[in-house]
Amino acid sequence: MEQRVSIITLGVADLARARTFYERLGWRGQEVQETVFFQAGALVVVLWGRDKLAEDAGLTDRGADGFGGLGLAQNVRSRAEVDEILHQAAEAGATVTRPARETFYGGYAGYFTDPDGHPWEIAWNPGFALGPDGSLTVPDFG
Repeated sequence: MEQRVSIITLGVADLARARTFYERLGWRGQEVQETVFFQAGALVVVLWGRDKLAEDAGLTDRGADGFGGLGLAQNVRSRAEVDEILHQAAEAGATVTRPARETFYGGYAGYFTDPDGHPWEIAWNPGFALGPDGSLTVPDFG
């Protein structure tokens, strides 16, 4: 697994309120399928419904005592790499919470939690090309 993060997903209770907050900070995003994407340098910050993020990661949202409303993601170059990293993570002591599967956006992804319970999504998304350095740029959804 390369030492990098592609996407930080913030699980939010009210998407409109969260988007308004970030836009008030000067951020400019794009909303697609009830998901807001912000280009943040080499990273992408995503706002997504907290309940949807928990379900996607195979977790139960228990408020402050469990799922924290935050998901880390690494986009990779192939479906095979998703499987390889999930296996490597499990071997390293992670718990696979959602085995790799086809996604609603035409990709392939799975989740694991690190020993402290932080959820990581490992995803191959054919719509999000990676640069040679692993950087991800949000495509123009318009």
